[in-house]
Amino acid sequence: MNPILLSILLIPVVEIYLLIKIGSQIGAIITIFLIFMTAIIGIYYAKYEGLNTLKSGFTQLSKNETPAYEVISGAAIAFAALLLIIPGFVTDTVGFLLIFPLSRKMIFNKFSKKFKNSKDKKFIDGEFEDIEDDNDRKI
Repeated sequence: MNPILLSILLIPVVEIYLLIKIGSQIGAIITIFLIFMTAIIGIYYAKYEGLNTLKSGFTQLSKNETPAYEVISGAAIAFAALLLIIPGFVTDTVGFLLIFPLSRKMIFNKFSKKFKNSKDKKFIDGEFEDIEDDNDRKI
């Protein structure tokens, strides 16, 4: 089964299960309060980190360097803000992991190593010479 389809089906089930379990332990009002507080704090911190990333990107551009990390980081912060808006504890945890710079950098390093290893195996090094022939020209 497609992993994206599987996650679309399983994430709401896990979130509902956790909301019921945590709500039965600490109470419904406190659970709702926690959901709203994680969304408010997360969005505020996402805005703060987004502005820092934008500032860092402009610094990279002023040095005539490509702000590749900043672009990926900005996309991750936007995705984290979306996860923090969605009610639930699992999405909030993943969202906070993507917002904090230290954990975001660790996640990026893990994924970049995975893609570097797979990219090296798919290329063959070689040379070519372009030979132009009058017979090859089509009119």
